[in-house]
Amino acid sequence: MCMKGSPMTRLPALLALTLTLALGSVTASAAEEPPTALRDVVVVGNSADGTVSFIDARTYENLGSLDVVPDLDAILAGMDPIRRAAYEIVRQQAGGDKFVDDAHLSPDGRTLYVSRGNLGDAAAYDIATGRQLWRTHLDGLKADHAALSPDGRTFVVSAITAAKAQALDTATGRVTGEFATGTYPHENMYSADGSRIYNMSIGITSFPKALNALKGTKQVTVADATTWKVLRTYAFDKGVRPAVITPDGRTMYAQLSYLNGFIEYDLDAGRTVRTVQMPFSAAGAALKADDYPQNSAHHGMAMNGANDKLCMAGTIDDYTAVVSRPGLTTDGFVHYEQGALPYWSLTGPGGDHCFVTLSNRDEVSVVDYRTAKEVARVKVGDFPQRERAGKVAADALSGLDR
Repeated sequence: MCMKGSPMTRLPALLALTLTLALGSVTASAAEEPPTALRDVVVVGNSADGTVSFIDARTYENLGSLDVVPDLDAILAGMDPIRRAAYEIVRQQAGGDKFVDDAHLSPDGRTLYVSRGNLGDAAAYDIATGRQLWRTHLDGLKADHAALSPDGRTFVVSAITAAKAQALDTATGRVTGEFATGTYPHENMYSADGSRIYNMSIGITSFPKALNALKGTKQVTVADATTWKVLRTYAFDKGVRPAVITPDGRTMYAQLSYLNGFIEYDLDAGRTVRTVQMPFSAAGAALKADDYPQNSAHHGMAMNGANDKLCMAGTIDDYTAVVSRPGLTTDGFVHYEQGALPYWSLTGPGGDHCFVTLSNRDEVSVVDYRTAKEVARVKVGDFPQRERAGKVAADALSGLDR
């Protein structure tokens, strides 16, 4: 390279060249840095104490928890007398404090989205700092099950007393859409391709079984996940509890209110193909139907990664059952202490293990699909209910309480 001129005139050019090379080196180095490691976890909503526990999906270690009701006192203090009276009624019908109904992790593992049961709202939290990013009050008085879209941009929550599901923008918390459901909407789930969302309604759970006809509309509502237009509804005589839908969208396995078992349902034909009665425990058989928790005999269903086994929580019977499909034969049971209250089932990352909340024991039972045996028991917070699988950014774990 030939550079003309005096040393003084060449100095700025040399400095500029040096700066350009240095910046280029920094940029290249930054581009080559690996992304933050993501860790497979199962998040567990501890309903009564308002926290979410993070369980390592491989080692089953409890990594810590995040407080998701740090604003509880302020919210209660800000309620007018009418709103506070309504809150107490919902609290009584729910059986006490139910602050966490559902929780999902953002795809980048840095944000936790929560539907906050008796508070009737949804909120987002930065995991590393615990800071609340937004809070949105839903229509009605209670927030229920939620689903996160595959791209992580939409959080769909059942506004249970308003008989609708509402879609929130995960970046802002703004309500961007909604669709009408049956009475007391409960579970939300996306189809395998993310194009549709299914909502299951359970009817008014505070009414006794003898007044089932007055509980309202019990149905599965299918809506377009972009326009929120209702595409189809399926009517049921009893409330539709936890369910799983096969990847082809043709078959649903569902638990129903008061049923000690589950059904196989043809979604194309709109009819029940099989009803499977599961065995009662002695304690379960002694219960009256109106003593079932929120009308549920069995509440918790999941399907393994190979789609050939089901994992079901026998809520009043204190067991988990592993059932093989398509024959729907029982492989085995994991029996728990009486009154453990298994209340939700989730297939963990990898598809080989089922995580079952034992709500009255503040524990999660991990069951191997292959052997139908319990392989771990994990202590969590007060009254764990819903669990969801996801990934958390490793460098965000320092924000959890140990």
